[in-house]
Amino acid sequence: MKNIIIAALTVCILSACDDFLDEKLKGDFNSDNIFSNATQAQLAVNGVYNAATCCTDLWKFGDVASDDAVKGGGDGDYADLVYIDDFSANADNGVLSEFWKSSYEVISRANNVIAYVPAIDMDITLRNRYVAEAKFFRALSYFNLINIFGEVPLKLLPQIDDASIHVGLSPVSTIYGQIEQDLREAAPALSVSYSGADAGRVTQGAAYGLWAKAQLYQKKYGDVLTTIQLIDDLHIYELERPYSNLFKLGAEDSKEVLFAIRFLSGQNPGLGNSLNQWLAPQNESGYYFDAPTQSYVDAFDEKQVNGEDDLRLDVSIGRDGKEWFNGELFSSAWSLSTGYLVKKHNQPLAEVGKGTKGDGGLAYIYLRYADILLMKAEALNETHYPDLAKIEVDKVRDRAGLAGVSTVTEAAMREIIRKERRKELGFEFHRFFDLMRWGKDVAEAALGPSFKWQEPRFYFPIPQSEKDANLGIK
Repeated sequence: MKNIIIAALTVCILSACDDFLDEKLKGDFNSDNIFSNATQAQLAVNGVYNAATCCTDLWKFGDVASDDAVKGGGDGDYADLVYIDDFSANADNGVLSEFWKSSYEVISRANNVIAYVPAIDMDITLRNRYVAEAKFFRALSYFNLINIFGEVPLKLLPQIDDASIHVGLSPVSTIYGQIEQDLREAAPALSVSYSGADAGRVTQGAAYGLWAKAQLYQKKYGDVLTTIQLIDDLHIYELERPYSNLFKLGAEDSKEVLFAIRFLSGQNPGLGNSLNQWLAPQNESGYYFDAPTQSYVDAFDEKQVNGEDDLRLDVSIGRDGKEWFNGELFSSAWSLSTGYLVKKHNQPLAEVGKGTKGDGGLAYIYLRYADILLMKAEALNETHYPDLAKIEVDKVRDRAGLAGVSTVTEAAMREIIRKERRKELGFEFHRFFDLMRWGKDVAEAALGPSFKWQEPRFYFPIPQSEKDANLGIK
C-alpha cells in the first residue's frame, strides 16, 4: 500500500496534475442522504451489531480481574493485561483504551440510528424496531462502561459538533437512568422472537433481561422482580438440558438464551469469534489466556446426587486427565499459569482448525435464563423471602445434578446464591462485576491483598487518550 501511494504522488508531481488535485468528490454522503431509505436504515443498525462484538472482550475484566482467573498466556504476552489482573492499570493502559474506544463506537453508531432513522419514510413497525435495537445496544454499552470506569461521558447525539463531542462526565446514577429509559422504550417495539434472516436480533426478552440486570446492580430489588415477571409472562424461556449444550454450535437458538452475540466463520473479511484463539492451548495455535484459578475449582465442593463432580466444572474448564476436545485428555502442562484453561468458549479442531483458530462460529451468550433465575432468587432473598428464593436456586442446582438447598435463612441463602452464580456463570464474564456490586468485604475477601477497595467501589481509570481528546472532561 505504501508503494502504491508513493507511485501515485510521483506521477502527480511529474505531470503537474492540477486537474487531478481539483477533481470534485464523486460522492457526497452526509446524515441527510445516508439515512434516506429502509435499506440504509437496515445497514446502519447492522453496523451497530457488528461493532457490539466487542462485548467478547469482557473476559479481560469479568474473568481476569476476578478471583476466577489470572491473565495466563506467556509471561511477556499482552503485558497490559497484567495490570488489569493486579488492579494497577494506569490511564495509558492499552486494554482500557481499546475497550473504551470499541464501546463508544457502538454508542456512536447507535446514536446515529436513533437520531436519523425516525425521519425515514418506511414501514413504521420496522423503523421503530431498528431504533429499539439501537437503544438496547446503547444501554448495554453504557452498562458495561459504568461498571468498569464509573462516571463516563453520556453521549446521546450524533458526533457532529463540539457540543456533542466534548461531553463531560455524568454521575453513574444519571447513566443508569438513561439505561433504564432506553430499555423501557425499546422493549415494546421489539418482537418476542425472530426467525430466518432476522434470527439473532434483539428481542423483547433481551431488553427485559438487561433492564432487570441494571436494576439488580442498583439494588432495586422490587423492580427486578417486576421486570423478571415480564420475562416469565412471555412463556418462552426455560433451562437447557444438558448444561453442556449451551456451549456448542447452535446454542444461540436455545430456549435458555435471552441475548447472544453471534458470529459467522469462514467469511472474507473475517466475521468469526476470536475467543478460540485467545483461550485455546498453544498446541491448538491458541494463546492460553484467562487461566482458571484453583479458587474457582475449589468452589465446586459439592457432589451430584449420583456421587460425581458437579457437571458444570468440566464443561467450564479443562483440567488434568479430563476430557478436552478432539478425543484428547486435558494436560495441566497446557496452562503454564495455573494448570487449567477455559473450555466454554473453545471449539474442537474439527470445527475451527489450527490455521483459522480466531475465526470461530460459537456465539457468546451474554444473558440466559439461569442468570435470570439467580437474579430473581437474589431479589427475593434481599426482600426477605428466602423460602421463595430457594425455589429458584433449586431449579438451577437440579440441572447441575445437585440436591436441593436445605437451609432457608436469609444470610445462608445469600451465600448460596452468590456461590451458585460463580459456578453456574463461570467464565461468562460476570464474576468481577458481581464482586463489585456485593461490596467491600466480599470483594476484598475474594480478590486478596493486591486489591484495594475505593469508595464507592473500585473503578479502572478513564483512558488518557480520552482525557486528552475530550475537552469536556475536567
